[in-house]
Amino acid sequence: MLIAQNRLAWLKSGLLWRTFFLLAFLIAASMAAWVASFRMVERAPRANQIAAQVISIVTITRAALTHSAPDSRRELLFDLASNEGIRVYPREETDVVKPPPDTELMQAIQANVREKLGEDTTFAGRVNDIAGFWVSFKIEDDEYWLMLERERVERTSGIQWLGWATITLLLSLLGAVFISRLINQPLARLTAATRSIAKGQQPEPLPEKGPTEIKEANRSFNQMVQDLNQVESDRAVILAGISHDLRTPISRMLLEVELANLPDDARQGMQSDLAQMDAIIGQFLDYAKPTDSASFTPIDLSGLLSDAAREATRLPDVHMNANIEPGIEVMGNTTDLKRVINNLIENARRYGKTMGTEFADIDINCRMEADEAIIDIIDHGTGVPESEMEQLLMPFTRMDIARGQANGAGLGLAIVDRVVMRHGGKLRLSNRGGGGLAVRILMMSVKSSHAAAA
Repeated sequence: MLIAQNRLAWLKSGLLWRTFFLLAFLIAASMAAWVASFRMVERAPRANQIAAQVISIVTITRAALTHSAPDSRRELLFDLASNEGIRVYPREETDVVKPPPDTELMQAIQANVREKLGEDTTFAGRVNDIAGFWVSFKIEDDEYWLMLERERVERTSGIQWLGWATITLLLSLLGAVFISRLINQPLARLTAATRSIAKGQQPEPLPEKGPTEIKEANRSFNQMVQDLNQVESDRAVILAGISHDLRTPISRMLLEVELANLPDDARQGMQSDLAQMDAIIGQFLDYAKPTDSASFTPIDLSGLLSDAAREATRLPDVHMNANIEPGIEVMGNTTDLKRVINNLIENARRYGKTMGTEFADIDINCRMEADEAIIDIIDHGTGVPESEMEQLLMPFTRMDIARGQANGAGLGLAIVDRVVMRHGGKLRLSNRGGGGLAVRILMMSVKSSHAAAA
């Protein structure tokens, strides 16, 4: 039931299928209107034509029988039946007569024939279980039936109409599929390229051809990609310059402080300030560092988390509780993911102290769910106000009460969110029931990543 609902939602949301169903509906409605109009317009001319044909056949047959010699009438009737498909029978009172189909066309034919042959002309669709188009006529006082094959008076059968309509509709639907794909293919290509950029990948340039609107959109997109690459390159150069120009004097100042004749408290304070400045520069570099998804390799996420948990247990103010499923692998950069995990553990250690203690109780959980790796890092601290939850992921943001007492540039969780997003994952924050912040990371496993790429 859920799969059917998902498929229905996909059909409703897909522009390709919306376009296809719209074109199919318009084609079907146009065909129905055309058939109805054709049947209405051609009814009167066809009725007049058939009536004229019936009148001519009855008139000629009656004249032939009237003026022929009695001994040659049998031969004449045989020729009419074998060559023209016209049969003449004497009309008897015992004949079992069934009326013809009560259609508008048949009513018009009967009215026209009666107008010429007389109001006493009788019509039948079946006489004595013989099907055909039966018309009565008189020769002096004798009455006769003239029977014609149904094909002469009946229009195309409903089955034939249905067959033609089905073939036409199928051809039209194939054309609708082709038109829909032709219309939506540039949009699908643009969407795929946009998703590649969102994942930190470099998409192939879009073809700058086709209709004017598509051409201009692709040209603008290609120019945007070039501008973004240029900005990324310029930022890398600037960051390299910042790292060199700032860290060099910081190193020199650290050396001068070490050699200077200063009290121990002053020396330690200045060293702490300089170390903080160096850490802030490192945060800037980590936040702006580009991630090349082409260099991603399979990573033993279970082992990476286990190592991080093992290292955290060595800290004197951390109580670690790890529940990690073995054998979970994801695609990514080992250094970046390790930095993400360490940042989250450090964030929980600093700001998630359990109420009334000097220790941080941290839970690390990792499991597979529907081909997706789910990582939970949870502390037992005071948590974060719901109104300020989204601000935690904003660059240069530090909470003033719950989780902002430490020194820094306010880039810790912003760096984590940026790295996770570039790995094709998602970062979610929520408050733990009973107190504390719960950080959840969702990433595709190696198998699902290969399937998506295929």
